[in-house]
Amino acid sequence: MKNLISRTIGHISSLLKGLQIKGFLAVVVVGFLVLTTNAAPGDNNGGLKERVREQIEQNDSQRPRTIGEWNKEARETEGSPGERLKKIGGESAEAFKQFGSGYVEGAQKTASDVGDSAARTGKKILN
Repeated sequence: MKNLISRTIGHISSLLKGLQIKGFLAVVVVGFLVLTTNAAPGDNNGGLKERVREQIEQNDSQRPRTIGEWNKEARETEGSPGERLKKIGGESAEAFKQFGSGYVEGAQKTASDVGDSAARTGKKILN
């Protein structure tokens, strides 16, 4: 009985030592990859900024786009809270509508990309 318990404890301790070494090696490999990868995230987004700016300018909504426009609108309707709430409600509805349409477009594009990828994978498997 003593022999069985001591063997079990020895087996468990050797497993734990193996796990510690594996964890250490994983941390070393990840650290090496992070330190040696030449990533410059700020340089690659030039086109992204322009596309976002174009999409914002393309939007012809009457909602305020900046804090200054929001504050100006608030000053214009300062005396009548009912009118202000009505404007806020209309602008919120428009924002949700725009968000929903963007979400649908993104979901359709993602589904199309997944379908194309699946078709290519299927062709590769058949070949």
